[in-house]
This record gives sequence, C-alpha cells and structure tokens, in this order.
Amino acid sequence: MRSLCMVTGAAGFIGSRLSSRLLDEGWSVVGVDAFTDSYDPEEKRERTAALVRRPGYRHVAGDLAEAPLAGELEGVEVVFHLAGRPGVRESFRIEDRYRHDNVVATDHLVRAARAAGSVRRVVYASSSSVYGDAPLPFREDGPTGPISPYGQTKLEAERCCLEASGAGLEAVALRYFTVYGPGQRPDMGLRRFAEAALDGRPIELFGDGSQSRDFTYVDDAVEATIRAATAPVAGMAVNVGGGSRVRLLDVLDLLGELVGRPPQVVRRPFAPGDARHTGADLARARDLLGLGSTTAFRDGYASEIAWLAGRRATRRSA
Repeated sequence: MRSLCMVTGAAGFIGSRLSSRLLDEGWSVVGVDAFTDSYDPEEKRERTAALVRRPGYRHVAGDLAEAPLAGELEGVEVVFHLAGRPGVRESFRIEDRYRHDNVVATDHLVRAARAAGSVRRVVYASSSSVYGDAPLPFREDGPTGPISPYGQTKLEAERCCLEASGAGLEAVALRYFTVYGPGQRPDMGLRRFAEAALDGRPIELFGDGSQSRDFTYVDDAVEATIRAATAPVAGMAVNVGGGSRVRLLDVLDLLGELVGRPPQVVRRPFAPGDARHTGADLARARDLLGLGSTTAFRDGYASEIAWLAGRRATRRSA
C-alpha cells in the first residue's frame, strides 16, 4: 500500500515538481492549491492537468486558510507545505494578502495536522528572505532580520511550524535559496532575464548588478524536501542552497553566451526589500539531510533557457 502525503502549493513551480517526484517514488499525493493570482494561474492549471492524469494523485482546490482540512488529512503521514504567496516587491503593496496566505494559512494547516492522528511530520518551505542582510554565509543559528513583509511572513509561518514540533508531530523548516530551473515562476529574475533575451527585448536590472545570489536548482530543492520527510531532524530550520554565489552581472554574461548574443540592459534603482547578497551555510543540510553535490549554475540555467525556448516554439506552432 502506498504511503499518503499532502503537498500544499502543488500547482506551483516547486510543488508540482515535488508532487511528480513523489508519485515516481510510489507515494499517493493529495495536492492542494488555490490557483491564486500571484502569477498567471494558467501555468498552474497546466501543471495540475498533468498531475491529475497520473495514478495516485488527487487534487483539492481551495484557500488553505479557510478550507476544512480534517477529511483531506485523513490517512496522510507527511505534509509538505509549499503553499504561500511569493515575491518580495509585491509584499509592500498588499501586506494583508501575504499575511493571510502565508501566516494564517500555515497556522490553520498546522492546527489541522496536529489534530489529525495520522500526520507524523510537516515539512515547511521557508525562505532565505528570513535572513535579510545578515552576515554571510547565512547560518540557521545566526541572526534573522527580514527586510520585506514577505520575509517577515515567512519567518512567522516558520516559527508557527517549528513551535508545533514535539510529541506526536515533528516539523522541519527548509530555507530555500532562490530556486530556479525549468518551470520557474514568471515573476522571478532569472526567467524574466531569459525571456527578454530570447525575445530580443531589454532586460531591466534593478541595482548595479553587484548583488549576488545563492541559486538553487529545482531538482536539488526537491531532493532536499523529500529527504526532510524522513531525516533525523525536527524542530529546526535547514538551509537549502546551491553551494555558491553568483553575481547578477555574471548571470547576464552567461545568459549572453547561452542565447548567442549580449543582452540589452536597462538599469533601474535598487528595489526595496531585496537583499544585496545571499549565501547559505550548508553544513546542517549535509549533516542532517545527507545532501551532497548540487547542480552547477551554468548547467541549471541552460536547462531553464532550453525549456523556455521549447515553450515558445510550441506556442508559435499551436
């Protein structure tokens, strides 16, 4: 008999990839997603359509903050909680929406998971945004200092999960560092850069390009998430990063190589809430999750660009 899990945010970039991998490994999956307008819901529906065709997958549409969850959690052993409203810049405009989707929804889910007798573990998808501009490398036992409403809500939701960890229900928070790859959200920088370069449009660069990011390939993030379901870790956060930092100027140089022409760049002022640098200390991930080597950024970005080019070709021929 297959083990049963729940994936919230199952129609999202990482959630859909995680759900597919879990099905490959023999899990049955209850996917939950509200198809919010944080970005084009049509992309989420396309991913869901592919999942529902697979044996072992069942989809539930609804607002996680308000949906009755007792029946959906019956028999579920592990909850992979990836649902939430993403994006730093938009969080300054609609902070109440972020609090509803990230904090209220998480509290409601954790309470329901604790009440369900079958759930043994919650794996929460947190974010490197909880660190703000902390000293590098970011360590899980170091300071947190979110500089955006998004980061603040992710930290509050993380604490909600970890404080519930104890007898009967274990919880672990994974602090993802800028996940990218095929299927990446359309609002994220690497995809916006690549789409503009493929179309021959100017790229908007916020800041001087000296900012650096610890980019994490999506399959590496999925691997860490699955391992967190059974790893000997509970009640704490674990960084999930790519293992190296890349400057945005170097990203643009690589993009030019991969598409075959230098990108046009339009500079904009630094955006509020964006950390200047991110970098993960991965000692805890290696020790507790057993994570080893990660995908090289050049290879991962080439895969994303190939996916975008293929997607464009398909739409032109349709």
